[in-house]
Amino acid sequence: MMRFLGMLAGAVLLLHPATIRAQTVWDMPTEYPANAMPGVGLTAFAKHVTELSAGKIAIKPSFDAASGIKSAGMLAAIAEGRVQAGDAFAGSLEAEDPIFALPSLPFLVMSIADAKRLADIARPYLAAVLEKKGLRLLYLTPWPPSGIWSRAPLKTASDLSGLSIRTYDKTSTEVFASVGAKGALISFSDTMPKLVDGSLNAVLSSGDGGAGRKLWEYLPYFSEITYSLPLSVASVNKAVYDGLSQDQRAAVDAASRQTESELWLALPSRLQENYARMRQNGVTIDSNPAPAITAALQAGAAVAQRAWCGKSGPVCADILDAFNAGKP
Repeated sequence: MMRFLGMLAGAVLLLHPATIRAQTVWDMPTEYPANAMPGVGLTAFAKHVTELSAGKIAIKPSFDAASGIKSAGMLAAIAEGRVQAGDAFAGSLEAEDPIFALPSLPFLVMSIADAKRLADIARPYLAAVLEKKGLRLLYLTPWPPSGIWSRAPLKTASDLSGLSIRTYDKTSTEVFASVGAKGALISFSDTMPKLVDGSLNAVLSSGDGGAGRKLWEYLPYFSEITYSLPLSVASVNKAVYDGLSQDQRAAVDAASRQTESELWLALPSRLQENYARMRQNGVTIDSNPAPAITAALQAGAAVAQRAWCGKSGPVCADILDAFNAGKP
């Protein structure tokens, strides 16, 4: 009887091979919390892909670098097939190509509208670099403006020299060094232990990342300097994408467009929600920091922009000329 039942089960599987390959599953990590913008994007993308593919594709997101993969190593992890897709902070990818440093260049964009316009101009350049590495761009995740979280209020430019600050890319490390601060270029997931042990007394981040990590427990002041409105980049292994059916690829593309559109639309209200949550948790937000503070950082920012142009070659003029031409 047992042998008969085993043969019957095998026959059923042969008649219904879909039971073996019912679903394509992609592991898709990020180093950020589920309630930060990249985490929100991953959750939305997973939902849209499942719906638009009629359940044929499932995205398995993971947060807080639970996979052990941080932004700087994300592209390699995807290209090598350790995960199928992932989200990475663009500034952390500068070693891969200078184009990834563009979205977090300091004081280049000062509004959400400008950030969206720069992202649209940069998109084909980002996509081309990813393709050379065997990846396909899925969508871009916008971040709210970056400011300075600090243990003490920043009242004068000289206060900057007392900061031991977590920075998020090589450029920001150099900019803060130019004003005498000690920058620590580390991933967001490695930041909290440094705050706990006191080796950091400041963090360069938006209210979004800060709200997700509860930075207010250690850093009760936030200076709204609008340092940059950076981007994260979501991508997939191109061979994995190409292996999908035409309908499935169309579903992934549509889910990508829908996710990015929702993230941009959510950004203005997201910023206000973050600030409200920060104030509820005792954070003092300085919306008008001393002009000398911003001026000191802008001097270093000008040097950083020239350095980026030197590394990126003709791409610098192509992108910045198009961006500046669109300014009112």
